[in-house]
Amino acid sequence: MAIKLNAETRARFIASIKRYSAESLDDEIGDLKASLLLDFVLAEMGPTLYNQAVSNAQKRLQDAVLDLDGTYHVPDPGFWNKR
Repeated sequence: MAIKLNAETRARFIASIKRYSAESLDDEIGDLKASLLLDFVLAEMGPTLYNQAVSNAQKRLQDAVLDLDGTYHVPDPGFWNKR
């Protein structure tokens, strides 16, 4: 599954890559190089990160479902059993 970014997010990521390159690598790059690097990262690493995020969400949901009894259990008041 290809990861698609909206235009605003893509622009923000490109600006971030350019800033990182300038500040950490002492190499100013343009929009094209930053865009190509972003495309590579999304294609190469994106699916693994996406799958990990889905796995984390699935585990969290499974844990929440398993805990429903303990968290949301309300004992039957047993009104007629109080005699």
